[in-house]
Amino acid sequence: MRRTRRVLTLGVAACAAAVTLSASPAVASSAAASGRGADAALRAVMLATLDAGATGMIARVDDGQDVTRIGVGVARLDPRRPIRLGDQVRVGSITKSMVATVALQLVGEGRLRLGDTVEHWLPGLVPGGEEITIRMLLNHTSGIYNYTEDPGFIPAILADPYRYWSPRELVAVATSHEPLFAPGTSWSYSNTGYILVGLVLEKVTGSPIQTLLDRRVIRPLHLHDTFFATSGRFRGSYAHGYLPPSLTGDGYLDVSGWPPSWAWAAGAVVSTAADLAHFYQALMSGRLLRPWLLEQMTTTVAVAEGFRYGLGIYAMSTACGEVWGHDGDIPGYVSFAYTDRHGSRSSVVLLPTQPDEAMIAAGMSIVDIAVCLMLGQPAPAADTARSATVLDLPATG
Repeated sequence: MRRTRRVLTLGVAACAAAVTLSASPAVASSAAASGRGADAALRAVMLATLDAGATGMIARVDDGQDVTRIGVGVARLDPRRPIRLGDQVRVGSITKSMVATVALQLVGEGRLRLGDTVEHWLPGLVPGGEEITIRMLLNHTSGIYNYTEDPGFIPAILADPYRYWSPRELVAVATSHEPLFAPGTSWSYSNTGYILVGLVLEKVTGSPIQTLLDRRVIRPLHLHDTFFATSGRFRGSYAHGYLPPSLTGDGYLDVSGWPPSWAWAAGAVVSTAADLAHFYQALMSGRLLRPWLLEQMTTTVAVAEGFRYGLGIYAMSTACGEVWGHDGDIPGYVSFAYTDRHGSRSSVVLLPTQPDEAMIAAGMSIVDIAVCLMLGQPAPAADTARSATVLDLPATG
């Protein structure tokens, strides 16, 4: 599972290690756990990730019969607040699954076709756009350069994180580079593709992307803690996202308030563990898309051994079975959300700290364990060592 995870992120926050930033002082970790059948192995590796520098974590596993919910650490360092199971986080590229769902709904209504070209809907915006289809944008086979890989883009974000980026500015960053390959001939993850999909959806409907997601995904599923962020503000209780001292060169830096305009349709959604589980289970069980549209979404391109990408969703082989879903990475937050092919089970892991190498080493097995528990398989062995500074606290919600 580890070989492909980092491929799918927005690709900005991980580069913060090269920049020195001011930050608040670190504090000792604390923990809270709730839920029947909470697995000791899962909780142990979550606590180990706190020892490695994470401020907090949330995991939710539904095996089709029982739901395990675990929260460890804090949602805010100063003033200190324990993490709550319902805390909102920024979910980054998980946004792509929701955007792709809206696109396919419009296909089902005959208002959009997967074979439509970028040039048809956005004339003159992308060189060679007459050869790039909506399907290629959704499954990352367009060859369009990923704007977050531009050498000057990350320094620009870090230098002025509150700057507003328009979608067309992001496209301009991408089109200043040559395509990576001829459309449809290979695969390369591109956030630019989803910026273009967002622009197409707005052109087709005449409505902002946030309105489309709200009307077509969020409200029908009653995802009360999910929204498309158009500013740095949250709408309820949330876990603050931090860059750790190893990346800032100082203390913890709270980046929760950084507006995600630069992520837009590629990664601006805010959600919770429960809402993400509900979304993916509803999606894969056919509540959002008719069968032929869901079949289109789950028609995949082989990317690597055990990893296939569809339309805004991917399939991944694990030691315990195949899972479907997506992950997301945006400054201060990393998220993983998976379900089985029929939407009867789910696992969600949320980390509101940008992971450095120590956290990755300590924490990546959390997703492996959560997936195995979701699929009803024994959890793989994990290091159960924990620091004496980690204290058990009552459940916080």
